[in-house]
Amino acid sequence: MPFALLLLGLAVFAQGTSEFMLSGLVPDIARDLEVSVPAAGALTSAFAVGMVVGAPLVAGLARRWPRRGALLAFLVVFLAVHVVGALTDSFEVLLATRVVGAFANAGFLAVALVTAVGMVPADAKGRATSMLLGGVTLACVAGVPAGAVLGGLWGWRAAFWAVALVSLPALVAVARSVPGGAAAEGAPPALRRELRSLRSPRLVVTLLLGALVNGATFCTFTYLAPLVTEETGLGSGWVPGVLALFGAGSFVGVSVAGRFADRRPAAVLAGGGVAACSGWCLLALGAGHPVLALGLVFVQGALSFGVGSTLISQALYAAPGAPTLAGGFATAALNVGAALGPWAGGAAIGAGFGYRSPVWVSAGLVALAFVAAVAVWGRRARLVGEGVTP
Repeated sequence: MPFALLLLGLAVFAQGTSEFMLSGLVPDIARDLEVSVPAAGALTSAFAVGMVVGAPLVAGLARRWPRRGALLAFLVVFLAVHVVGALTDSFEVLLATRVVGAFANAGFLAVALVTAVGMVPADAKGRATSMLLGGVTLACVAGVPAGAVLGGLWGWRAAFWAVALVSLPALVAVARSVPGGAAAEGAPPALRRELRSLRSPRLVVTLLLGALVNGATFCTFTYLAPLVTEETGLGSGWVPGVLALFGAGSFVGVSVAGRFADRRPAAVLAGGGVAACSGWCLLALGAGHPVLALGLVFVQGALSFGVGSTLISQALYAAPGAPTLAGGFATAALNVGAALGPWAGGAAIGAGFGYRSPVWVSAGLVALAFVAAVAVWGRRARLVGEGVTP
């Protein structure tokens, strides 16, 4: 794998840290900027909405830009809005920086996906995707807990400065290492051709599955803290370690899945999907047993991100005629899940079903994805058997 892929992963690490770090900083932000905690919580929602809207929109706008230039532009904007966020005393300005930062993050990830797969052979998209998404999992392992520690020591602004500082070497690395120029990239497909490719039934189904699986992942991940403190019986001091454990499993998952996603994607998705659904059920039932619960947190992180990263690579395989837009829509689909999953888990808790209920919701979402996949693939097999092109 090209070394430039690791450098792209560094930038994704900084952006993933920014996306998730507010979970531990909301109370401090609310107190410092004199707003309510729910209002400060809207900063997370604003980032998610910005990712969903921005991914396809910015990917479409940037499709004819030189890839290295686009990556650098998105990184500069991302770095700048974090500097502004660290300096501002206005909640409205901070909210605006989260939306703009999400747009930059979405555009960077969409272009980085097509850049990554362009650096490797045509049959290695899965490995390239897994290396890139390793930055997101490392953000869960190290970035988010580090942001919480910095916020606790020096205030929430320190976490914003840290993201900006990590983005700086990523900016230099991309400028020096990512290939650029028309000879390295080739001419992009016509916009109409890319849009036609997006109507592929295989792509639509893959994006739906990605949204459901990622919704399941973040439904439970969002409420891991109250799960382990209220149901497992561990103290609050365990929470950073449990989050890091989930992130460590995620890193293992994308690394292992990347080795098989190109050669045996159906086996990874089917086997991983069934195992993930079963694992969520076991976690819901066994959350009161600390050893079992901690083991399952690691395993579910691995299964969830292994299946999720494979679905992203399959989205790129499903739309070879729309490389940039397919990456943008894959990014949007994952963030739809990242927004709806926590909402569904919160609704279950709010309805009085307890802190294990988000885990059951996660199991249901993965089961729904599996049923949808079986139904679509079964219909496709019947059509092929009847001589009809699906």
